[in-house]
Amino acid sequence: MYIVSLTYHRPIEEVDSHLEGHIAWLKKYFAQGDFIAAGRKNPRNGGVILAKQMPRPQLDAILAQDPFTAVANYEVTELAVTAAGEDFNNLLNQ
Repeated sequence: MYIVSLTYHRPIEEVDSHLEGHIAWLKKYFAQGDFIAAGRKNPRNGGVILAKQMPRPQLDAILAQDPFTAVANYEVTELAVTAAGEDFNNLLNQ
């Protein structure tokens, strides 16, 4: 699984101008089963996406399509989940 941390490098007004496209992009990859969860950071200086395990070049290609590439930097961390709470055992196979 991957943890993708986005940090905005542009003013929030500019971020908001890309929000509709970003949400459509998220929905596409949720529907395809590539994303597990996503949300805003608090305070609102970026966001986080949990993505299922896939070849890293495939993830990079998906991220390159995000309209937020114009307003955010991305940090990708690969995580091998070895333990999870009972309600999250499905993450062990991600």
